[in-house]
Amino acid sequence: MKLSPKAVGLSMGILAGLCFFIMTLLALYANYLTHFAELMIGVYPYYEISIQGAVAGLIWGFIDGLVGGLIFAWLYNLIAPGSAE
Repeated sequence: MKLSPKAVGLSMGILAGLCFFIMTLLALYANYLTHFAELMIGVYPYYEISIQGAVAGLIWGFIDGLVGGLIFAWLYNLIAPGSAE
């Protein structure tokens, strides 16, 4: 069985973006996951613990998940037995 890189990439991108967005809101309003969010400030440009940062995290999470999903599906299709047809 082959994986669709487009479907896997979009699914992982949406999931990662939403997780990043929710994590930022939790850090902002509930003071939860603040240490992890502070680590991400050094990794992602324009990311901060704020509403604008939550949107930036949503975008960065989507991009990271999309690229990661595309690479994962491509590697899976390359390595999985029976995928070469």
